[in-house]
Amino acid sequence: MKKVIMTAALLASLVGLSSSVNAAAPFGGADDVNYSKQLWKALEKASFIGEGAIYSQPYKGQHPHGAVLDTLNGKVTVKGTTGPVFVKRNYGGKGVSVEKVANDPTAYLKAVTVMFKRKGYDADNKDWFWAKFTPNGGLAKNPKGMMLAGRVAKGKPAGCIACHTAAPGGDMVFTSDKVK
Repeated sequence: MKKVIMTAALLASLVGLSSSVNAAAPFGGADDVNYSKQLWKALEKASFIGEGAIYSQPYKGQHPHGAVLDTLNGKVTVKGTTGPVFVKRNYGGKGVSVEKVANDPTAYLKAVTVMFKRKGYDADNKDWFWAKFTPNGGLAKNPKGMMLAGRVAKGKPAGCIACHTAAPGGDMVFTSDKVK
């Protein structure tokens, strides 16, 4: 009897595993990746990234973003939707400091993390579309190989949504609680 119960438990866990492996990913799918490419183009057009980009005063950062950060916000239009955007450039590397980033930001840029308010996208998470880009506009991946775009990680490992739910003001933004 004990062997039958263990076999049934093993079968149930394998069925559960199989269904979770085949389930659609909560982020990083083809639609999210395609949308992130359009977002990157909108950021370039608005001079948030790329040649001739606007920079703000770098400041001391923290994990998971980087040792030094530079944050901008404004509005962009992506595929007909205009909304607030927050662009955080994440700097790191040997010898990185606020002063060195201020003098040569491209030498220390490791990633660009973005929050874009995409009306009607994800009401449970204030309609934010999240993306983590490499310095050249490619998408970064998490340790499981998932592209970091869309409804990025509410569970484990913790990601954008899991962390930003703690932001004051209930809008998932740490730098301001007045986002519309």
